Amino acid sequence: MAVTIKDFYADWCGPCKSQEQILEELEAEYDGVEFERIDVDERQEIANEYQVRSLPTLIVENDEGIVDRFVGVTQADDLTDAFEKAQAGAEA
Repeated sequence: MAVTIKDFYADWCGPCKSQEQILEELEAEYDGVEFERIDVDERQEIANEYQVRSLPTLIVENDEGIVDRFVGVTQADDLTDAFEKAQAGAEA
């Protein structure tokens, strides 16, 4: 079962750039998590589908659906907990 984090961002969003650095560090640590960046200006239909209203928004999913949603810059520790919860749910 797969765990995915969807990073909804925009090039003009300052906090999104801070979030990107945190995600790049986590991506190097987690082989079992797929990191997907979604530019809301280019892929508005996906942002609407996930009801993204603020940036950055991070959504952690596993095969069963959305496990966690974060709005605003989210620290690595919170994301690590969400990844572990998603992986545990995926293995159950």
